[in-house]
Amino acid sequence: MRIVALDTTAEKASLRCGLGVAEVRAICPEVDVVPADAAADRALLESLADWCGRYTPLVALDRTDGLLLDISGCTHLFGGERALLDDVLMRLFHLGIEARGAISSTAGLSWAVSRYREGTGAVIAEEEGTRILARMPMASLRLGEDIVASLSRVGLKRVGDIIAAPRAPITRRFGPEPLLRLDQALGHAGEALSPRLPVPEISSERRLAEPVTGEDDILSLVLRLADIVKTNLEEKGSGGRLFELALFRVDGRVFRIEAGTSAPYGIRSGSGPCSGSGWHGPRMNSTPASASRSSGSRFCERRSSRPYRRTWQGAGRWNILCRRSSIG
Repeated sequence: MRIVALDTTAEKASLRCGLGVAEVRAICPEVDVVPADAAADRALLESLADWCGRYTPLVALDRTDGLLLDISGCTHLFGGERALLDDVLMRLFHLGIEARGAISSTAGLSWAVSRYREGTGAVIAEEEGTRILARMPMASLRLGEDIVASLSRVGLKRVGDIIAAPRAPITRRFGPEPLLRLDQALGHAGEALSPRLPVPEISSERRLAEPVTGEDDILSLVLRLADIVKTNLEEKGSGGRLFELALFRVDGRVFRIEAGTSAPYGIRSGSGPCSGSGWHGPRMNSTPASASRSSGSRFCERRSSRPYRRTWQGAGRWNILCRRSSIG
């Protein structure tokens, strides 16, 4: 058996992934080793992705231990980039999740900083990206182990070693991936984001200072949010065929309730999904009031369930969250 994940304490004890369990116990006899469960880790990561929907609808899974959030245009709702990152990490900490995060202008740079820079959270200004990335190991460019080893054998161990180097010889010897990953991290090449969930055409949301526990209070909140969506639909002269209500509980769980129609709904005044009692009352009644301790909610209309891909080239702000697991 070999180690596939480490927590911060284990990393400080000079342990690393790939070591055998016998080697690990020889280095650190008091280490606690637990069996790895890839399916459970995946389920947890997906639940955390749903949880991050409170910050942005553009959330994607990043390998097996990270999340990628496109937070462009969202940070002002939380008091700025630093406040948003602090809020994410604080909430995850109280949920029992040890995480590292970084915000920068590219997904590649955020990935590198969250995994290879000291500290739990960092906000990187656009002009600092090249300087910070140059000091990091080659693995921070999201390269495979074989490519990293090949670069290391010729003395190219830090990202700075290839930033100013002639590009043609590097491409001929090591292929296009090293320079592509470098360009993506520096914002010179675009990189597509594929969110887990379709992005809503119209949405409204409410953040609550205190959790709401009463079912009537939740239904009243949903009605106000639905009225906003209905007004937006009327202004556009269009209707929706799929509506979703997302409730974010204080314990981190997210409840999603969908309602679909056979024809576009919400064009005429008074025909919205939640005018009067509407569809949401009966659907909400199926959830016990004790399970509805909600700290926020979002009501949105989606027109398509097709996958959404968004490509950025040196634009936007990205937040990478890297979950730190126990030894397994």
